[in-house]
Amino acid sequence: AVLIGGTGLIGRAAARALAEDGWEVVAVSRSGTLPEGLAELGVQAAGADRADDAQLRAALGFGADVVYDSVAMNRVHGEQLNALEGLAGSLVVISTASVYADDEGRAFDGEGGELPRLPVPIPETQPTAEPGDGTYSMQKAALEQTLLQGPLPTTLIRACAVYGPGMKNPRELYFVKRAYDGRRRVALAWNGESRFHTVSVKNLAELIRLAAAQPGDRLLNGGDPDPPSTLEI
Repeated sequence: AVLIGGTGLIGRAAARALAEDGWEVVAVSRSGTLPEGLAELGVQAAGADRADDAQLRAALGFGADVVYDSVAMNRVHGEQLNALEGLAGSLVVISTASVYADDEGRAFDGEGGELPRLPVPIPETQPTAEPGDGTYSMQKAALEQTLLQGPLPTTLIRACAVYGPGMKNPRELYFVKRAYDGRRRVALAWNGESRFHTVSVKNLAELIRLAAAQPGDRLLNGGDPDPPSTLEI
């Protein structure tokens, strides 16, 4: 298993889950170093910039049963992964829940600032933003489309509000800073009833491990089983 972005927030958890399951794991990052605790599990490090095809192919060596990618962002990255046919057996790629649009075509980062009105829960069959090169959601939708039309079995995981060890910008810092400044109140829209669907890296890592063992073309929502409301958070 070769993990592009294998030392980041999700990648390091996936590396641990796969290594503990018996996989030979190579964690690819620009630094070529490993977070604490992975070397002891037999995880190997490789330095590469995913924008450089030669470096990426060198990191794959003679090939991999599965290539995991948490860095892929757009159609170009999707084409880059599709070109690994013959070197990679299958793909597991992190997408985002922000690709979803409502029945009126409104997406989370669309024009006009009006948020989409989406069902609860949101099924994987819900329409997405128009694939393109514009917004973050459009780029991710283009990535998904490119990979699902490609030659390799691909699992796309739509995650959001990811948290866990190794996070560089804790979401809680906003609230901690407000409390530290003496501001004891926080304004919440819709009486705090909205769902902000968190997902632990441990849950994502388990989903990645299962997908790696059972290659196929699929879109999966990745989220914790009991998402709290914003008021509960």
